[in-house]
Amino acid sequence: MPVLFDWGTYNAASTLEKAALLGMKLTELPPHELTRRYYGDEYFEGYARAAREAFTTITAHGPYYNLVAKSPTTQARVVKAFREAARRAVLAGAQVFNIHLGWRIYHDDRDIDAAAEVVKKILEVLPRNVYLSLEVTYTKYQLGTFEDIRAIMEKVGDPRLTISNQLENSFILLTGVYETGDFIGADRRVDKSFWMKVLEETEKLSRGYFSLRFSQVTGVYFGGRLLKKRTPLGTGYPRLEPLVEALAEYLVRLQRRRPGELRAHIIYTGPWQTKFRDAVRLYYEIAVRASEYL
Repeated sequence: MPVLFDWGTYNAASTLEKAALLGMKLTELPPHELTRRYYGDEYFEGYARAAREAFTTITAHGPYYNLVAKSPTTQARVVKAFREAARRAVLAGAQVFNIHLGWRIYHDDRDIDAAAEVVKKILEVLPRNVYLSLEVTYTKYQLGTFEDIRAIMEKVGDPRLTISNQLENSFILLTGVYETGDFIGADRRVDKSFWMKVLEETEKLSRGYFSLRFSQVTGVYFGGRLLKKRTPLGTGYPRLEPLVEALAEYLVRLQRRRPGELRAHIIYTGPWQTKFRDAVRLYYEIAVRASEYL
């Protein structure tokens, strides 16, 4: 029998056992694990062996490099780094390799074209059964709006390419918080219907997986730019109630409309100090509401 959604958080090999004992069914290999030079292939192969014993979904998050660079030398290094991270992710058993697209350089279609070329290079090292997900951004100064992701998918034309929605990013992006900094005002305006529309747009670009991520956040300014800062659950924005109400209803409807076609998962991405407690709470808040729709 399929499950409504797989859930979990990010883990190095050292925390896999704790996540498994708590009942999590998903683990994600974080970016820093994929870029540590002193890790050999045996580390990632061992991660796969351990993770497959307890988890039904294994994902990996690529390094936080901008996909687009003006310098050809830098661009070549970016491609090399992503391809090596993708290779390691596959060794670790990842079924989905997720990437953050990074800052715009040209602020026109050249960004889309350049990003699409990098995506093609990454896909070359991924097996046919591994998906590459493009993460939704929180600011129009970065690549990763729904429109950007749709355009890249159309240019690349590979069925393994999908979207991963970092839900607080959609909150910041679609309410304009990235320009105003007004988290409180935006949070007051956001309701269940807002989130239902976000989930609908995400589904339109989803292939294989209905991939969702979440952490509450606040904002800090750095060099005139608003950057998000992750917070423990219950201490940031957006507020949880309308989001989990929407998730519960939407996930049940998705399972009934497209059983077995899209495999849903939710990755908690909050601060490491409280990630296990908060991931369990997030799962509970969604599951208890979903039970009313089943």
